[in-house]
Amino acid sequence: MPIVFLREKLPAQTIVPLFLPYSQVVCYRNVGKTYQLWYFLPREGSLMEHVQSGYSQQLLGESEVFLDFQGQLSRAAKVNRSVLLVGERGSGKEGAARRLHFLSPRWQHALVTVNCAALPPSLIETELFGYEQGAFTGAQKTRKGRFEEAEGGTLFLDEIGLIPLEVQEKILRAVEYGTFERVGSSVTHEVDVRIIGATNTDLPQLCKEGKFKEDLLDRLSFEVLFLPPLRKREEDIMLLANYFASKMALECGKSDMPRFSPQVVEHLKEYSWPGNVRELKNVVERAVYRSDSPTIEEVQFDPFSNPYSPEPPETRIPDKELDLARYEQAREELELSYLRSSLEKGKGNQKEAAKLLNLTYDQFRGLYRKYKDQL
Repeated sequence: MPIVFLREKLPAQTIVPLFLPYSQVVCYRNVGKTYQLWYFLPREGSLMEHVQSGYSQQLLGESEVFLDFQGQLSRAAKVNRSVLLVGERGSGKEGAARRLHFLSPRWQHALVTVNCAALPPSLIETELFGYEQGAFTGAQKTRKGRFEEAEGGTLFLDEIGLIPLEVQEKILRAVEYGTFERVGSSVTHEVDVRIIGATNTDLPQLCKEGKFKEDLLDRLSFEVLFLPPLRKREEDIMLLANYFASKMALECGKSDMPRFSPQVVEHLKEYSWPGNVRELKNVVERAVYRSDSPTIEEVQFDPFSNPYSPEPPETRIPDKELDLARYEQAREELELSYLRSSLEKGKGNQKEAAKLLNLTYDQFRGLYRKYKDQL
């Protein structure tokens, strides 16, 4: 097996991936105003292929919760058992699945990905198990399924909770006994595949609702790993932002590496990031391509914010007899209503919400602390 050492000199503000597929050792040396980056790769071309292809699911971070997750991932990779990845949208489930595969003994074999959300329920069975010629109208020749394509390697089932119950039964048999039949055939095929499933839903709850087979869940849940959302990885926000900004600047042909103004840094750190790393990537890349200066002074969290939207009509409290004894309760309800509305319009940014209410940041924080348990 060829062993390759690569060294690159990069500007000090350039952020590079800490974890790459195939990569076994990544170390930094601070040399003057540049970093020297060393990679150890088990086969030639691996690094450049992924850099040039813009590997989209970067596992990049230095926060404690992220490194703990990476440790769990590395430990699970070595065991030839099924793994379930549970995480919110945009949290990097596909990148975690790739890391599980390439750190496992199966790394030299295929990693086959199936996005179950992108397939109609009627086609999932033929996609996974293949079909014989004449099995149905349009089946003009025999076709292998994803299980056969992944022989000896890993089959990644993204959004596994969307698989129909009748197909789950066949997956259970393939996991339990290593056998399956193509659609339209009674011939049994043997297969050696490790399954990694990913979901953002509550699979045990789906089992209670009769939408997911408990037997299959038991077989797939040898290890269940929960991906930390970006809001729990505060130390990683600017690390990721700088990485995405540098990459976008290179793509746009900008000669200077982008920098974020202190105000923008504050906004990025305070935002709640419901879309996690994927949303951060979009926000940063949009800001870099729009900026005419190396210093990013503005970011837009909601690209669908219409500047031409009509102003909502003013609401007027109808004239009626007021229950004066409910004054305190009514005031709390009103303050809660304004708090929720300002946080929603400010996309979770507390400073922006304070501006919308014409309050100082300290005044808003006092109000937020008062009602935080009810928000």
